[in-house]
Amino acid sequence: MTPVVVLLLEICHGQQEQIQALRDELAQLKGQKPKPVIKPSALEGERSGKEKGSRPKSRGKRDKTAKLEMHESVKRPPAADVPQNSRFKGYQDFVVQDIRIGVHNTRYRLERWVTPEGERLIGQLPAEIGGMHFGPQLRAFILYQYHHAHVTQPLLLEELREWQIDISAGQLSALITDGHTDFHREKDALLQAGLQGSRYVQVDDTGARHQGKNGYCTHIGNERFAWFASTGSKSRINFLELLRAGHDAYTLNEAALAYMAEHKLPGAQLQALTSLAPAAWTGQAAWQALLAQQTITDPRHVRVVTEGALLGTVVAHGVAPDLAILSDDAGQFDVLIHALCWIHAERVLAKLLGFNAPQRAALASTRSELWAIYDALKAYKEAPDVLTAAAIEARFGKLCATRTGYASLDQALKRMRRNQAELLRVLQRPELPLHNNLSESDIRDYVKKRKISGSTRSPSGRRCRDTFASLKKTCRKNGLSFWKYLEDRIFGWHRIAPLGQWIFEGPPTASIP
Repeated sequence: MTPVVVLLLEICHGQQEQIQALRDELAQLKGQKPKPVIKPSALEGERSGKEKGSRPKSRGKRDKTAKLEMHESVKRPPAADVPQNSRFKGYQDFVVQDIRIGVHNTRYRLERWVTPEGERLIGQLPAEIGGMHFGPQLRAFILYQYHHAHVTQPLLLEELREWQIDISAGQLSALITDGHTDFHREKDALLQAGLQGSRYVQVDDTGARHQGKNGYCTHIGNERFAWFASTGSKSRINFLELLRAGHDAYTLNEAALAYMAEHKLPGAQLQALTSLAPAAWTGQAAWQALLAQQTITDPRHVRVVTEGALLGTVVAHGVAPDLAILSDDAGQFDVLIHALCWIHAERVLAKLLGFNAPQRAALASTRSELWAIYDALKAYKEAPDVLTAAAIEARFGKLCATRTGYASLDQALKRMRRNQAELLRVLQRPELPLHNNLSESDIRDYVKKRKISGSTRSPSGRRCRDTFASLKKTCRKNGLSFWKYLEDRIFGWHRIAPLGQWIFEGPPTASIP
């Protein structure tokens, strides 16, 4: 039973599990029953949940219509004639909630005049019309249905035509993708406000095909905002370019030079760049010219220097150098103060099976101890203490140093040992979450849209998908109705403050219609 033999046995066991899963799938496709999963019977007294016969305590009924705005009040007499000398006893209210959907066309007759001097005058349309033949309420409804309710363009077109709206497929596509400069500007400002006002952000990415080619959508956010951007790459350079929040500079400053030194840039090149700092170059062409001037041509050196200059720009525009980035261990997110998600770290152990009793026992013991440490970290977040932090760190180190004889499990523990600083980052920063579930939940809505509508075809379509996903999620996180937000912006009321102000100041005092 050498380590190689143990590893081969584990591979064989994993293949057996995979073969059985494929057999079960084939059986289901043939209309047969797969191999049954027989669970062990629960012991008496270990039932989870409430005992039989228990009932939840009554909380009393709430008045469901107390806060409803009444638009119409109709008095209805009894069906039969009221006999004489009957006494009126008031009213019994019966509230009916309903909506009214129907086309409403308006003809604006613009007066035309000619002055004595020959000047021609013509009447002006209301500002909210914007020179378009589709009203603001209809435009808001289209955006809401497409981006919030995930209604596809063909179904939305059919729906509008059934309501007697005379609109073509091209006009509908234009309303969805064109003329949203103000929305794009507000979405871009979200990231800058979120990065400058946050102690941490959570990040994740997912596939996002564009024009028939594979691409990626990156999510950056936390409990108060969400920001999406689709690009063709998922490299660290791409992530740092996103963190620049629209700025197009490459900056050599203290943060940039520290990053280059940390990533082992050769001393001669580092010294030459240090002599140029502080300095900044606008645009990729100017940056490439500098690299050529400094004879930095090795691909790794170019990458490290570019990453450092991008990070320098991020810090130069107000992002704190101690901003924590919580991720699922994807390498491109390892910048600034990096922290790791415990759920993703434990998934490596969850995938292991063990092909004999000792291995299964070792796996169960390891997972149990890992979750016990996780519970200890949750308690530590509520009441940070130096002694408790040292005890948790020692306990985690002892677990990772354990050698169980189960090769795959030992490799997983070694990897956790290498990531100890990032997994235990919460010991220095108790405000950090222990998992990245929020980011995964935010990006799931984007994935649902991708599955329904497929890939994007035009740059404006891709940008609109990112913009309205960001605005919708941010509205939801701040308790703001996305419908009211769309109405406010399209009608031009601007009674709702910019979403960047909502992120960390809470709901502004401005009135909301």
